[in-house]
Amino acid sequence: YIALCGVVNSVNLTDGIDGLASSVTLSVGVFFMIVNFMIIRDSNLAFFSAILVASTLGFLVYNFYPAKIFMGDTGSLFLGALVVSMAFLIDNILLVLVYGFVFVIEAISDILQVIYFKATKGKRLFKMAPIHHHFEKSGFSEVQIVVAFTIVNAIFCFLAYFGLGN
Repeated sequence: YIALCGVVNSVNLTDGIDGLASSVTLSVGVFFMIVNFMIIRDSNLAFFSAILVASTLGFLVYNFYPAKIFMGDTGSLFLGALVVSMAFLIDNILLVLVYGFVFVIEAISDILQVIYFKATKGKRLFKMAPIHHHFEKSGFSEVQIVVAFTIVNAIFCFLAYFGLGN
């Protein structure tokens, strides 16, 4: 239950700039589509992953900067539930820490900011939390942040793929 609540809320924290949550979730969907087709050989899960990829791509067309449609809590919580449910479906819940690296970092940055703020009586560890807002305040554009975070998450999905073994 901790993983479920943690990942769902981490995806919600990631939905702070145009296209970020949907782009990172897209990389997770592609990862699971490949894993379910190549390693697990479960066509139903591969099809489910393909639906996630297609729907995320379809939404991303309207959600990428400048967004015409916003995801909101309902969408991000749903994507979080899909991201963590895939780990449950392949019976490897700890793998979410690897293929969901960006989501984990977003949550950790928020937790660290709160702890540091309370411990130092008002000083901040980051310019703003979650971490994508820190980069935004540091002068990076929304598009640069989305592209960088998606590439980083895709790399961790790649690592997770090889961590599964054949």
